[in-house]
Amino acid sequence: MTRFQHALPETGTVVWNGPMGVVEQAPFASGTEELAKAVARARGLTVAAGGDTVAAVRRAGVADELGYLSPSGAAFLKALEGQPLPGVAALSDVNLRSVPAAR
Repeated sequence: MTRFQHALPETGTVVWNGPMGVVEQAPFASGTEELAKAVARARGLTVAAGGDTVAAVRRAGVADELGYLSPSGAAFLKALEGQPLPGVAALSDVNLRSVPAAR
């Protein structure tokens, strides 16, 4: 953990996907919580991806200090890699003009 805490403040971009261990159990949550705080102090763009990661960032009280929170880690990583996302691809196949407007 100490390595991350020293390296992150000077980092240009941080993309964090996945908590550091079993965050659901209090005795093991401190590493992830400390990492969340270290990411929040980074100077560059900071991204937390994945439901458990976002929840941990919120529990640490630093959600407003990160640049972007993505509740879907796998989809975020696929998009970052340039892979197509099935939900977005399906929308491009729909003729939106034929969809009734919401009332």
